[in-house]
Amino acid sequence: MTAIRAQGAGGQHVNKVSSAIHCRFDIKASSLPEYYKERLLRYNDHRITKDGVIIIKSQNRRSQEQNKLHALERLKEIILAATTPIKRRIASKPKRSSIRKRLDNKTKHSKKKDMRKKISY
Repeated sequence: MTAIRAQGAGGQHVNKVSSAIHCRFDIKASSLPEYYKERLLRYNDHRITKDGVIIIKSQNRRSQEQNKLHALERLKEIILAATTPIKRRIASKPKRSSIRKRLDNKTKHSKKKDMRKKISY
């Protein structure tokens, strides 16, 4: 974690106090299990660099301590989002009534087309 000067409004105070926080988390060097590391590296997020480092900038709060806590909370959210298991989709069958309705509509449509043809004796 590195303290930097925050951007935006705040008057003279903002120019002399480093209240914003840059939080850097190296995924490859972390103690997370390999499975989670792979999931995090494949995770599509603009805060994850090509080198596998998560960079979070927190400057929403007024104090450095609050920004540290906010940055850690956001880091925790990213890791939890990447580690939750993906729900498998269970394929469902169409109902009998919907199949029957679809086939009835097809036969009606084909009969309508047949009625438009020229009559051959």
